[in-house]
Amino acid sequence: MKEEEIRPVKIFDEYLRLAKEDTERYFGAEEREYSDCPACKTKGSLAFEKHGFFYETCPNCFSLFVNPRPVESAFVKYYTESPSSKYWASTFYKETSKARREKLWKPKAKLICNTLGRYDASQHSIIDIGGGFGLFAEEIRELTTKAPIVIEPGPHLADVCREKLIPVIEKFLEQVGIDDLPFGPKAFVSFELFEHLHNPAAFLEKLKTLMESGDLFIFTTLSGTGVDIQVLWEESKSVTPPHHLNFLNPRSIEILMARLGLEVLEITTPGKLDIDILVNNHSLIKDRFWQTFIAKATEAEKEQWQVMISESGWSSHMMVVCRKP
Repeated sequence: MKEEEIRPVKIFDEYLRLAKEDTERYFGAEEREYSDCPACKTKGSLAFEKHGFFYETCPNCFSLFVNPRPVESAFVKYYTESPSSKYWASTFYKETSKARREKLWKPKAKLICNTLGRYDASQHSIIDIGGGFGLFAEEIRELTTKAPIVIEPGPHLADVCREKLIPVIEKFLEQVGIDDLPFGPKAFVSFELFEHLHNPAAFLEKLKTLMESGDLFIFTTLSGTGVDIQVLWEESKSVTPPHHLNFLNPRSIEILMARLGLEVLEITTPGKLDIDILVNNHSLIKDRFWQTFIAKATEAEKEQWQVMISESGWSSHMMVVCRKP
């Protein structure tokens, strides 16, 4: 898989351009709140500034995070009203849905089914938090006996899901009650949502109130210790406010889950794009080794490195499986 297949440069760069404009419109005059590391609560140190947002690194667990960050109400308004959010929900998803379905969501649906099977959760109701365009829900309902439910606060995306006959709860997770959800064992999932959260600990605490003992939470997110993010750092397109606020990593996820009383069953980094992202951004690489590697390595060597990066826990794409005891 290549990055261009799921994030065409022209479309993705336009989205980032709109998002940069939105940072001033929706966050420029907003009050900001200071906090410590979202994983281990250690005081961070400044790493860099980007589009008016300051990113810090944690000296204890190596998380990368925005601090200070605008108040939560500003993000609610941004995700429900902003031009870049509308562009993401309409143009970006529409133009890339076919490729993303084949390259991302079909394999991911099979991966989640296999994961549920390993933990005797094949008959759990699947609740997709931040289900977006509904592609995962469409694919997973072909593989399971129970219809998935999507929690999606964005009105544009919620409407898309309804058009596909996917049951939708049009709320932020913080507004969801137990009565909104089906009875019985549940497997909550979320994909590329965790890095957006204003307060990851509060999100998980709320999720715990909706979970019964034995329920699973499976999620993917960006790892800040992943190869492409570490190499590109502030030049990385993944590190772009106001969307991505939290970049935890396998170690810091374990710390956070232990602090909140969730049992970690597995953490993997099954990413496939780290090396390709570096190839596509070779002019921004400052490290001499990676400059040489990207320029001289064969395709076979690049593939070998990508496999090693993923299997050893150093990809920027991370998947976590946890359970409420």
